Amino acid sequence: MALFDLKTLNSALDELQQEKGISRESVVEAIATALAAAYRREYGKRGQIIRATFNPETGDLEFRQAKIVVDETLVRKEDEEPTSEEDHRSRFNPEQHIMIEDARRIKKDAALDEEISFPLETKEEFGRIAAQAAKQVIMQKIREAERASIISEYGEREGEIVTGHVQRFERGNLYIDLGRATAVLPYDEQIPGERYRQGERVRALLLRVDEGVRGTFIRLSRSHPRFLTKLFEAEVPELASGVVEVKGVVREPGSRAKIAVFSNEEHVDPVGSLVGQRGVRVAVVTSELGGEKIDVVEWSENPSEFVKEALKPAQVMEIELNEEESRATVQVAEDQQSLAIGRGGQNVRLAARLTGWKIDIRSLGGEQVETGESAEKKERIPADLPAGETPTTKLAFADGDLEDVVEQDRDVPAETPEEKAVEKEEIQEIKEDVE
Repeated sequence: MALFDLKTLNSALDELQQEKGISRESVVEAIATALAAAYRREYGKRGQIIRATFNPETGDLEFRQAKIVVDETLVRKEDEEPTSEEDHRSRFNPEQHIMIEDARRIKKDAALDEEISFPLETKEEFGRIAAQAAKQVIMQKIREAERASIISEYGEREGEIVTGHVQRFERGNLYIDLGRATAVLPYDEQIPGERYRQGERVRALLLRVDEGVRGTFIRLSRSHPRFLTKLFEAEVPELASGVVEVKGVVREPGSRAKIAVFSNEEHVDPVGSLVGQRGVRVAVVTSELGGEKIDVVEWSENPSEFVKEALKPAQVMEIELNEEESRATVQVAEDQQSLAIGRGGQNVRLAARLTGWKIDIRSLGGEQVETGESAEKKERIPADLPAGETPTTKLAFADGDLEDVVEQDRDVPAETPEEKAVEKEEIQEIKEDVE
């Protein structure tokens, strides 16, 4: 009577290979390992090394006992004690070891640490405990093979976009069914404001594949800047072919993003390539990101030109660079202030991150209205100030306190109390002279 139903077994092997990507060889090896463990438990002796070979096509099964070739330098006799604390030789076990002299009687060219095997009687009847142990070994080996297959497949796709369906929600995290594996989209990698339904199709960036104690962990992201780049690559042939190159990306996920691009060919417009005819290409990416606004700017080696581009859609009149402090002072017309700063300082903040320069925005009159650094901490300023109150800019710091920063860089510097007193005395003397 055959140990396995070969037709059912081969059908299962084919199914595992197609659906889970586990090769037939790895499963057959797992079965052989499990049968060897069951044989040793049921019929073997303690310390024996049992090897099994199994042919799924014919059902042939063979068991062999393996022994390792040793000599006096590797093992000590059964009744011999260690000669010193540095004596790390193991005790000779006739079920595991064979002395090199005896081994060379069987195989002339036997070498140390080589395995020599001897045939054992084939058994097809195993007890309940041995069969249960064999089942556990097979399941463990299949899980290991499946894990290795997933790491091999998805590990090569790190940094690419994958598509799956929402499987379940758990503590803010989204579990995505990718077909052969389940990935997780953590809460901090989601786009703020997005809502998902079970079974909904989701596209995300495959950040990395980790192997942990509980299995394979696939981490996804929709808020990573590279996700924006890969979406454009799918829509822009010039970007995928390398004619147009992405030099930098900054995002505030769900709100706004800036992407700097450069063309390696003079006749190709990098900005126009990403925007597309009537904005169709950038519109597709914006739709995928839930309406996130995207500014496509042209990268330049000239820092002044790059800062001007990064501040678009605002028009810059003049710009001064302080290379020692990596600070750019930008002058704009009064009607361009709101565009240059952006809502909540977002535009200047993203421009500063994209260019790597600290950006100060000044109005035409010389008044500093915003900086790239303060934009990240700025609170909303009331439209109307109480009568008699001098205009100041409110900045919110990390500890929550507010500090008044007086307007700077006026055309006429403010007078000191001493200067005011001298001026008052001069005016009084002039009055007396007139009288």
